[in-house]
Amino acid sequence: MVEIEFDPAKVSLDSLLTLFWKTHDPTDGRGVAPDFGPHYRPILLYRNEAQKAAALASRDLTQKDFKKPLAAQILPLDVFYPAEDYHQDYVRLNPNDSYVRAVALPKLKKLGLKP
Repeated sequence: MVEIEFDPAKVSLDSLLTLFWKTHDPTDGRGVAPDFGPHYRPILLYRNEAQKAAALASRDLTQKDFKKPLAAQILPLDVFYPAEDYHQDYVRLNPNDSYVRAVALPKLKKLGLKP
């Protein structure tokens, strides 16, 4: 699970939700390739009703582009546990890691993003 803190004056929640739907096959509830299993399933967690409404609207808009139903769950966030320090900013700090080179960096490049 990833928690994203953002400044709405710089990037909108809608823009972040659009990126979420583009980073994986949203019709596959098994996970996000190449990582499969319940810990890797696509899920959007919201903190308030405004975030919930935005997530549901983005799902409905995205669904129009797919014949199969979208599999990502949209649920309230109960508790968030930050990962250990060595996981923080992992892609930027570990550019030579095989997973980073084979999966993360190509995905960022495809989206037009920098690590």
